[in-house]
Amino acid sequence: MSGKTDPKSPRKPDQDREARLKAALKANLQRRKRQARGRAASDDRSDTGDAQDKE
Repeated sequence: MSGKTDPKSPRKPDQDREARLKAALKANLQRRKRQARGRAASDDRSDTGDAQDKE
């Protein structure tokens, strides 16, 4: 056995960390956008429902 690292991953640990953080940030932003869209859609539905209840 040689003391070299795995040839399949020639990246440095800092680069691996940066890649993981970038992927996590992207996933987080996508999730937050979905949540915001869902809230906006439910707000729109509740707004129309409230107007009908008041009449």
